Amino acid sequence: MTDTQISIDNPESLLAASVDEFQAVLLEGVSRTFALTIPQLPEGLYSAVANAYLLCRIVDTVEDEVSLNVEQKELFCSRFIEVVRTGNGAASFATDLGPLLSEQTIPAEHVLIQLTERVIEITHSFAPEQIEALLGCVETMAKGMPVYQGMDLHGGLATMKDMNEYCYYVAGCVGEMLAKLFCHYSPEINQHREQLLELSTSFGQGLQMTNILKDIWDDAQRGVCWLPQDVFTETGFDLKDLNTSTNSKEFQLGLEHLISIAQGHLKDALTYTQLLPRHETGMRNFCLWALGMAVLTLNEIKQHLDFNDSSQVKITRKNVKQTIVTTRIIGRSNLLLSLLFNLKSKNLICKDWQYQAKN
Repeated sequence: MTDTQISIDNPESLLAASVDEFQAVLLEGVSRTFALTIPQLPEGLYSAVANAYLLCRIVDTVEDEVSLNVEQKELFCSRFIEVVRTGNGAASFATDLGPLLSEQTIPAEHVLIQLTERVIEITHSFAPEQIEALLGCVETMAKGMPVYQGMDLHGGLATMKDMNEYCYYVAGCVGEMLAKLFCHYSPEINQHREQLLELSTSFGQGLQMTNILKDIWDDAQRGVCWLPQDVFTETGFDLKDLNTSTNSKEFQLGLEHLISIAQGHLKDALTYTQLLPRHETGMRNFCLWALGMAVLTLNEIKQHLDFNDSSQVKITRKNVKQTIVTTRIIGRSNLLLSLLFNLKSKNLICKDWQYQAKN
């Protein structure tokens, strides 16, 4: 079967594809960003990480499905944990969930759910340590995310601690899983296991905070806010008053503080990447591309604190290409990476926030 015959529009063709072709086509359908970065990984990691992302996307699909109530989401999440744990029940999971998906769920996710059984077959072809890492991530995500389904999030999360916990459930646990997969892949990397696991949680939080800040107004239109109220209480703004016409200095001060916190997490992401062997250029690129695009996005937000649509702070394709080219040139040098990060992120640090917020 040729590549041109394999298409997400033709699920039967995917079933006949090789493992790598199957996962690559699904990744392209559900996330162009990860379809770009995951193939940078070495052969011994690519399939496992691609599969991990598809597993997480299945959980996301359940969580985001507007036609499901809280109880249904909890039930499908619980069932999916057991599917991943045992390798059994994938077909009935897909058969039960598929007809309930609405048109608001993108077509590629409909296909992903339809092909859950093949995804799980691939999961259980990996080494036991890899399966354990994937299961741990899915279990944390599938148990943690439903907690927020029944909450009134119109006025944001209560505290920064709550935001940290949310970011862990949706991204920090993914970072931990990747660190475990990296350590399983390489004894050399495994020497830094504990430090990598700690930094990986922060890495995930930095990326998730960037997404939350970028998507403030998209979320607000759905009546949802993931920002922490206690940060904005310090600046004198009530998140319950948040709307697309919000343009107050108090709100912008709160944003600046969150941008500064995110920058600190991304600095940990750089340290994490620098612990990876210099010769593992694919793994470094995988991390650096995500890190670089996050820093550029935060800079866009910092420069346009009055934005009211995510499209206004979206980085360009040119920015993405520049990130890719730059990291390929200097990706082996920890010194040059540190210099570039400090240069590109220096304006993200809000040193005098406490003073500004109270005066």
